[in-house]
Amino acid sequence: MKALSAKALIKILEQNGFVLSRQKGSHAIFRNIKTNIMVPVPFHGKNKPIHIGTFLAIVKQSKIPKNKFLR
Repeated sequence: MKALSAKALIKILEQNGFVLSRQKGSHAIFRNIKTNIMVPVPFHGKNKPIHIGTFLAIVKQSKIPKNKFLR
């Protein structure tokens, strides 16, 4: 699996029911309305890929199937 940019990751999260809950500095916290799962997304450059470890942790926390994150 290849890491995505913050902009692409947010688009996928929003398509799966996540909304922006709050933002502090360079991190946005997204919350799923139905499951109440919270996922932090770093904004260290919108088009810059998120580090692979951070990206995989976000995928795991969101409980969205991995195939939805494939380009």
